[in-house]
Amino acid sequence: MPRRFIPPVFLLLAAILWSLGGVLIKSIDWHPMAIAGGRSAIAIPLMLACIGWPKFTFSRAQIGGAIGYALTVVLFVFATRMTTAANAIFLQYTAPIYVAVIGRWYLGERALRIDWLVIAVALGGIALFFLDRLTVSGFWGNIVALCSGLAFASVALFLRKEKAGSPVTSIILGNAIVAVAGVPFMLQSPLGDGGAWRLLLLGTLQLGLPYVLYAAAIKHVTALEATLIPLLEPVLNPLWVMLTLGERPGRWALVGAALVLGAVLTRAGLMITNRRRRPAGVP
Repeated sequence: MPRRFIPPVFLLLAAILWSLGGVLIKSIDWHPMAIAGGRSAIAIPLMLACIGWPKFTFSRAQIGGAIGYALTVVLFVFATRMTTAANAIFLQYTAPIYVAVIGRWYLGERALRIDWLVIAVALGGIALFFLDRLTVSGFWGNIVALCSGLAFASVALFLRKEKAGSPVTSIILGNAIVAVAGVPFMLQSPLGDGGAWRLLLLGTLQLGLPYVLYAAAIKHVTALEATLIPLLEPVLNPLWVMLTLGERPGRWALVGAALVLGAVLTRAGLMITNRRRRPAGVP
């Protein structure tokens, strides 16, 4: 595979693997924070096996990425409990807007017109997908979900800042924070029947591996590209749940999914084209 294909393919694979979270989490009878802590604890050894011993520089970007990651996981859990799952997912994926605005100042990476178009089309598609489930209720839950989106944006920004170092180290530190925070909840009640292997899948296939791919890709793409391609995840996530439970998505949901898929694949194609034209040695 030509090297220019690798970063967008890694991001697409990461989004697909992340999207398995909904169907797996719904099948585990355990406290949400216990699930978050357990899967983070499982993800750490897998990530270490993939990358070896990480480079702990404890730079501002590395610490910022770790805190941003931990906040993303924890805030999303609380948002899902305080508002509808549709609201939580939609509002978290406002992240590209924050990255487009902050990235120019923090990283010197300017958003292109096509980027703003992709953001608009993808968010419109997500809104259509969840048309019958988006609500104005759960005010504070919606605020927490917006903060979750800001936290996810900070992960992309800080990891991109660490591109010359070891971006995945921030994720390992973040997982350690979440794992420790989840311990009290793990001790409150035992894991339900059949939950162990599902938790193992969550920690390895749904969290550990995709973040290894994400951290590898972000060295070679802009922070905005690193949040645009994963916009595929919020559409795939409930689709797996629908298919597993035998539910059929409505007409508008299919239209929304098609819009998101088209926007993401178009942007991924432009990434490949731009990398082909880019001078050698330019990240």
